Amino acid sequence: MVGKVVFIGSGPGDPELITVKAKKYIETADVIVYAGSLVNPEILKWSRKDAEVYNSSSLTLNEIVEIMVKKASEGKLVVRLKSGDSSIYGALFEEMWALEAAGIPFEVVPGITAAIAAASVIPIELTVPKLSQTVIITRASLRVPMQGSIKDFVKMVKIGATMVIYTGIHIIDRVVNELKEGGLTDDTPVIVVYRATWPEQRIIKGTLADIVSKVREAKIYRDSVIIVGLASDPQQIKNMVRSSVYDPKHNHSYRPWKVEED
Repeated sequence: MVGKVVFIGSGPGDPELITVKAKKYIETADVIVYAGSLVNPEILKWSRKDAEVYNSSSLTLNEIVEIMVKKASEGKLVVRLKSGDSSIYGALFEEMWALEAAGIPFEVVPGITAAIAAASVIPIELTVPKLSQTVIITRASLRVPMQGSIKDFVKMVKIGATMVIYTGIHIIDRVVNELKEGGLTDDTPVIVVYRATWPEQRIIKGTLADIVSKVREAKIYRDSVIIVGLASDPQQIKNMVRSSVYDPKHNHSYRPWKVEED
């Protein structure tokens, strides 16, 4: 009998932010393959005492797939724990396709990605009624090839989008330069969130003019997201926001127009 592989997004760090479904799978898994320092080790305490546990941080894709295919072929339930959500920079396709090729059934259980966790701990809305209807999740890198660049998407931020940048904190000076080259001004609000929802979480607020110096002073070089745009400065837009859904002058299928009598 062939087993199964379950890809689980383990969330941003706080174990209580994992889904109930994910926790049940972890508690019953025969094998767990987890993403090293990116997954809170407290989550592993839910596993069975006899479960086989593998740290994938030093493994190649082929080695990870080999473990999953071998154990699932033996009829075991394999949990592949990824950080955040598997669909956001989770290298999900490569592992998924390898399982398909091997005839191994799999399931994907979503998790909370860093962008959402960061917004909640600040706290801010990534979308702002009438001002910011679009969220761009992108990344920065020194060595990993990418399609397009941060600069290419700045035009959307200029018309109200919120940009959340992953894997860019170690080259934040380059990130800021690209944002400026794309047309953003020095007074554009920026927030950096380090290890959102972890005990050591830090939040650094600034603008394109001073965020680099603030991050360097805080000695933060990894595990952070950079949030850029109007949503990063709620005070600046406080009196400009009004949701249509809850506006008494806006009717919809659940709240039709009310006729006021004289």
